[in-house]
Amino acid sequence: MIMKKLFIILFILCGTLIANAQPEQLLKQANNYYTANDFDKAIKAYESILGQGLESSELYFNLGNACYKKGELTKAILYYERAKQLAPNDDDIQFNLELANQFVVDKIVPLPRPFFVKWGQSILNMFSSNGWATISILTFVVMLVFAGLFVFARTTSLKKLSFALGIFVLAISLLAFVLAGKQKAKLARHNHAIIFSTTVTVKSSPDESGTDLFVIHEGVKVEIKEELGSWANIKLEDGNAGWVKKGTFEKI
Repeated sequence: MIMKKLFIILFILCGTLIANAQPEQLLKQANNYYTANDFDKAIKAYESILGQGLESSELYFNLGNACYKKGELTKAILYYERAKQLAPNDDDIQFNLELANQFVVDKIVPLPRPFFVKWGQSILNMFSSNGWATISILTFVVMLVFAGLFVFARTTSLKKLSFALGIFVLAISLLAFVLAGKQKAKLARHNHAIIFSTTVTVKSSPDESGTDLFVIHEGVKVEIKEELGSWANIKLEDGNAGWVKKGTFEKI
């Protein structure tokens, strides 16, 4: 009976190790394909890893690079944007995204934003949701150290110092916790997309009889404001908005 249980445990452990090794082997194989300029096989290998429910900024970045090398610029933009969501402050991702966007027909000029909005967004994008969560946990631990120092300190000056520093670190921990939540919510919303159709006519209403407002082309990033049946209300960074068919875009 004991031997049977041990066998079952060993079987489960071996299965887990094999399952974990498969994505690593696929990633290594995909990178080898990419190095050998066999971008078709590299893309298939990267996508097979994604098909297993695994994702990372590095994986999306490599997949974007493979698509870019193959000339599939719209797909490259999509994967760079997905990589940027997971690593919002990565300079390499931003550089390659800007490089791919140079080939987009429509040059959308974003509306000016108040300085405090830019400032807040830049702080938020300093780290991913996991990064902010790690900072929150670490600073909370430091706060507990200061709390212990406050309790056991024998002098008034040390108590005051540990109390002040504890409050300061707690504030940082709470702020990091809030920012981690915001980054996590941004990932979950999926309210941005990349236009994949060559040409899309944006309508004034969610039906074919709606007035034609303007035309956009593949590669343009849009914000999805509302979905209604087979239509979606989208907004561009320059403020223009309207309705398009859902099949014309891919969510980031």
